[in-house]
Amino acid sequence: MKPVQGFSLQPNPCVLGVLGCFFILFFVGCESNFKEVQKINFSQFAPAGEAEDFNLKYTDSGRITSVLESKKMLDYANVEFPYTEFPKGVLVTLYDNKGKKTFIQSNYAITFKGTDIIDLQNQVKISNEFGQVLETEQLYYDQKNEWFFTEKKFKFTDPKGVSFGEGIDFSKDFKRVNSQRINGEIDQTE
Repeated sequence: MKPVQGFSLQPNPCVLGVLGCFFILFFVGCESNFKEVQKINFSQFAPAGEAEDFNLKYTDSGRITSVLESKKMLDYANVEFPYTEFPKGVLVTLYDNKGKKTFIQSNYAITFKGTDIIDLQNQVKISNEFGQVLETEQLYYDQKNEWFFTEKKFKFTDPKGVSFGEGIDFSKDFKRVNSQRINGEIDQTE
């Protein structure tokens, strides 16, 4: 057999160089895109800010209106619908104009920016200096209107008695209460 003229089985160094450059650029380009995709996914699921064992005081005209304490806060300001999460719970103390306190505890809380609503979950307990205590598994707090509400079952303890129900809304000082499906005994004589 005679070799075909002009055809060689030996690689052309010029062609190998071009192919080598092409593959290097291809893999570098893919690596760059892959890292960008990783950054996008990372920023969506990683908090923009994180705090541990903190105590935050809110004031209005020099007067403390509330104190927020938590073991851990995760701020997801970098997502499409920003929110702040308290995975280890919160303890909030609200002060009225006369300095009377209302205490709020929950094992988990989340608030979405722009809503002024805090979603309190898992063993939620609200109490005040007058001995009134409300316990439930989930409770929402409207910060703007200083109003609590839930459709979950609850237990309300008052120095006058104990009541149970499902669905309640009330002001932060328990002065206005609207409850649904309630049962229990409360002494209404004064």
